[in-house]
Amino acid sequence: MSTALNYKSFSKEQETMDNLEKQLICPICLEMFTKPVVILPCQHNLCRKCASDIFQASNPYLPTRGGTTVASGGRFRCPSCRHEVVLDRHGVYGLQRNLLVENIIDIYKQESTRPERKCDQPMCEEHEDERINIYCLNCEIPTCSLCKVFGAHKDCQVAPLTNVYQQQKSELSDGIAVLVGSNDRMQGIVTQLEETCKTVEECCRRQKEQLCEKFDYLYSVLEERKNEMTQIITRTQEEKLEHVRSLMKKYADHLEAVSKLVESGIQFMEEPEMAVFLQNAKTLLQKITEASKGFQMEKIEDGYENMNQFTVNLSREEKIIREIDFDRASCRCHPLLTPLPRLILTSECMAAPCKGPCVPAMQIFVCGLESVD
Repeated sequence: MSTALNYKSFSKEQETMDNLEKQLICPICLEMFTKPVVILPCQHNLCRKCASDIFQASNPYLPTRGGTTVASGGRFRCPSCRHEVVLDRHGVYGLQRNLLVENIIDIYKQESTRPERKCDQPMCEEHEDERINIYCLNCEIPTCSLCKVFGAHKDCQVAPLTNVYQQQKSELSDGIAVLVGSNDRMQGIVTQLEETCKTVEECCRRQKEQLCEKFDYLYSVLEERKNEMTQIITRTQEEKLEHVRSLMKKYADHLEAVSKLVESGIQFMEEPEMAVFLQNAKTLLQKITEASKGFQMEKIEDGYENMNQFTVNLSREEKIIREIDFDRASCRCHPLLTPLPRLILTSECMAAPCKGPCVPAMQIFVCGLESVD
């Protein structure tokens, strides 16, 4: 019966190793992956050399050097799912390496090539002539049959050492296989987060552009209003200066006329002939009287030069401008990053869907400037 159990455990372990080997086969060369192993955006793996061969076959007109494509960019289709893979300027060297698969390949090769060690079976410390051949399930240690019958483990539950060995080794192999499968899911989450980073950067760039456009528009409105109010002050200045200059010209003309009249009077007073003097004195006296009494002085009111009516109080507008903020009421408020679902290494994890959102939600900030008139 022990032999049958050992054979069954060995068959199960061999089946697990075969399944693991199938997971490590490249779909192009049909051999075990050759390092470096690259992972495509669709989460399938390829040898980098095989990926380069597919890329060259899909882009035959790109220049090559030594059998390697030297052009940057390009695209090819995944041989497993036909998903189109777009390369950046680094070509296939820009694809991310799957280090976990590479490490598993190394471990698998070591286990496959490790020779079976032929060594003496360890002996029991309590019973030197007895080999360790059973496993105490309660104490979780290997022991011998005499320890079960007479020794410290007589009240414990035991199992054949070979059975427990094969069982735990099979569980370890299953865990490795599950880890390989879960790596694709984890890599998908990493790729999704990378795309989220790009989306966040793009959203922030657009929001900054929109914010700058609105502030530039606000600057233009302020500049336009400043020019309008400046023109009003300039027109008032021109009107006042025109009035003052007209008075200056009027007074200057009067002064010139009076000066000429005074000069004529002085010259006329030197007339020696009395008859000539009396003949023209009345007319000259009448002009002098009219010049001294007929002219009315127009005075400018006090404070005429002041421009206090154009004083502007911008404290209210300044307060409004300083209170400009993002219109958070028009967007949904999300946390920066929602927690990712826990990754459970079970045989069902490959089929389990990702529950809940696992990407950061970007708040859309809208700047409200409508309050500024």
